[in-house]
Amino acid sequence: MFQSTKQSRGGTGSIVTWYRSGGLSAVLFAVPLVLTFLYFSWGPIVRGLVLSFQKNNLVTAPEWVGMANFSYVLTDPQLPQAALNTLYFAALALVFGFPVPLFLAVFVSELRSTGWLYNVLSYLPAVVPPVAAILLWTFFYDPSESGVFNAILGWFGIGPFAWLNSQSLAMPAIVLEATWAGAGATSIIYLAALTGVRTDLYEAAELDGAGIWSRVWHVTLPQIRGIIFIMMLLQLIGTFQVFTEPFLFTGGGPNNATTTILLLIYRYAFINGDFGAATALSVLLAGVLCVLSVVYHFVTRRWSTT
Repeated sequence: MFQSTKQSRGGTGSIVTWYRSGGLSAVLFAVPLVLTFLYFSWGPIVRGLVLSFQKNNLVTAPEWVGMANFSYVLTDPQLPQAALNTLYFAALALVFGFPVPLFLAVFVSELRSTGWLYNVLSYLPAVVPPVAAILLWTFFYDPSESGVFNAILGWFGIGPFAWLNSQSLAMPAIVLEATWAGAGATSIIYLAALTGVRTDLYEAAELDGAGIWSRVWHVTLPQIRGIIFIMMLLQLIGTFQVFTEPFLFTGGGPNNATTTILLLIYRYAFINGDFGAATALSVLLAGVLCVLSVVYHFVTRRWSTT
């Protein structure tokens, strides 16, 4: 009896202490912020899920159609081509574009007096607005012999190439520009990670006679592999959502060779006026990326911690 009374008083006392220490004021202050966050972050997600089950053009009253939007999207003959193009872009960006910022970071970190200059130059493409950069590269990709890239290659007796007008070269050309635009910002992250590598490891490697490439392979990369795996996942997620470059460079052409999933979503919504189908494809893409992230986490968990 005495024990239960004591516990009851203790509970009441803790509540009073919490109230007197400003707990209620903190809750009242946090509730509007939490509700605002939920409304603007999770509100569109919930609305998108609902919209994916509706026939909606944002003009007339929405009509509930159940799984019809998903059936329409999955049976669209353009979807396999868009999925393959997206996978092709992701593969090219991963194989050829992913090592570039890592190489830049290691290169700049090895410099002493002029490292800041190369750091600024490597980050410069991230400052250029994406639309302006793409318009500039469109000028570089001029398919005529007087185009910038064709003129340079012509000095060596190569070309000219059709670049963005070629079904086989359009996607690699887009990957080249996307790598140039994103490598600088990513290299800054790697540079920050390199500052955490213990200098005594480099000193020990130098005493053992290790060269620069041996130090990078046996010291640098193992020490920052956790960051490397995170950046690889972020790049995969980003490449699966590529839109700006294909939209502005080629509009999905030539002959749908650069039509990506997000470009197909854009066509559903803003060309066909079918926002239900566009949202359904967006939900499917989000589900694929969630599964990819989970699988990637379990596959790389052991390598990133050992």
